[in-house]
Amino acid sequence: MRIFLILCICLFLIQPAANANSAPKKDRAYYETRGEIVWEVNTDEKVIALTFDDGPHPAYTPQILELLKQYEAKATFFVVGNKVKLYPDVLNQTIREGHEIANHTYTHAYLSKKNNIKKEINKTEELIYDTTGKRCLLFRPPGGFYNERLVATVRAEGYKMIMWSWQLDTKDWSTPGVNKIVNRVLKNAKNGNIVLFHDYIEGPTQTIEALKIILPELKNRGYQLVTVSQLLNYNKALPAKIN
Repeated sequence: MRIFLILCICLFLIQPAANANSAPKKDRAYYETRGEIVWEVNTDEKVIALTFDDGPHPAYTPQILELLKQYEAKATFFVVGNKVKLYPDVLNQTIREGHEIANHTYTHAYLSKKNNIKKEINKTEELIYDTTGKRCLLFRPPGGFYNERLVATVRAEGYKMIMWSWQLDTKDWSTPGVNKIVNRVLKNAKNGNIVLFHDYIEGPTQTIEALKIILPELKNRGYQLVTVSQLLNYNKALPAKIN
């Protein structure tokens, strides 16, 4: 009887560990396969999505819009609520010119226990709707930081979480040099990529000069420059793994 009880206790202690080991690892592949976060799209079509974070900016955003128009490109702008409040006319111009607006929180709040991200998202959404009459379908967390709770919150609020192709983070916010921004994009661009730029930068920007080189070259290579929502329509199902 004593041996039987010992065996039962051992099995009880081992079971949680076994369950933990069998639980799926919640990495990029986990969320990507479930369609809960998008870093890029699997497609054979020559399409790329350009994205711009942290705006709108009263001077830089209109200049970017003019370049996009010149090269018949569409883009997605992940806007910050407190900038929308300051520059509503720029936001409306962005929409009038056929670009997509997406949610990037109200204060560019990073994921932490101190920040109420749900409130940040909803406050921004209300402001965008009051300003434009449009609602957002996409959300991008500042810094690209996320956890299970945020993924669940974003999904519950009706958004798709969008990141960017890792090799196409231009880091233009750090003013690394026009050539570095250009080379990062042109050396790594592939079908289905999502490129990360910023239209709001504190101080001088190098993004606009870089775009003057990047846009015509991507067009010359045959790429269609689309919004993220348009890009998602090109997504091919990943082939099932055969064990």
